Amino acid sequence: MKEELNKMNDIQQSINSDEIPLTDELIVSYLQDNPEFFNRNQSLITSLRLNDEHRGTVSLVERQQQQLRQKVHGLEDEITQLMSVANHNEQLFTLYSDLYLRLIDCQSTEELLDCLHQATTELLSLSAFRLWLSSSGSKQLSHHSLSTNDCAGVMQNRLTDNDYYFGRLQSTEQELIFSHQCSGSVVLIKLVHDEQPIGFLAISSEDAHHFDPRMDTLLLSQFKRLVAKLLQQQLSL
Repeated sequence: MKEELNKMNDIQQSINSDEIPLTDELIVSYLQDNPEFFNRNQSLITSLRLNDEHRGTVSLVERQQQQLRQKVHGLEDEITQLMSVANHNEQLFTLYSDLYLRLIDCQSTEELLDCLHQATTELLSLSAFRLWLSSSGSKQLSHHSLSTNDCAGVMQNRLTDNDYYFGRLQSTEQELIFSHQCSGSVVLIKLVHDEQPIGFLAISSEDAHHFDPRMDTLLLSQFKRLVAKLLQQQLSL
C-alpha cells in the first residue's frame, strides 16, 4: 500500500516537474493500464469515501452495489415492458387471424364493411372507420362506413408515394373522409389490386398519439392486401 502510494507521488512529482497537470483522464488511464492496482491495495476499496447525493458518503463497494441494483431494476423494467408488448402483439395477432376468417366468409360488400366496421370500432375500440373507393362501382353501394365525398385529392396528397399515412389530418380532409372533425390521430391505408389503387381505408382514434409514423406495418400490410382482394371480388360480381 505504502509502496503504491509512493509510486503515485513519484508520478505526480514527475508530472509537476514537467508542468503537466494531473487530470481525471491521466488517473483513469493509469488505472486502466494497471488493473491490479486495487488487488494490490484492497484496503483502499473500503477506505475510500465517495460523496452520495442521498446518503452522504459511501464506500466504493457501496457505490458499486448501488449501481448494480439500479442496473438490475432497469433490466427488470425492460423485461416487464417487453412482456407487455409481447402480450399485446399476441392479442393483436389473434384478433387479426379471427378477422381474416370472418372477412373471407363474407358474401357481399355490405357484409364485408359491417365486419370491418365492427372490428375497428368494437374489437379495437377505435373511433371511426371509413372506406373510400375511386371506382364507379362505389356509387352503387350504400353503407354507413362508405365515404361518398370526393377524396381523390386526399389520396393524391397523402398516399401517392406511400401505402400508409399516420398522424393528423387537416380539418378539410377530416370533413371529406369522416364528415366530422377528428380530435385524435388517423391512419390512411391505400388499397391496391393488380397494382392499381382502388381507394383507401381511414381509421381514427381519439388518442392523438395512437397512430404514429413509427408504427410497425407488418400486420397492416397483410390486412390491406386481403381487404383489397375481397373488395375487388365483391365489386366485380
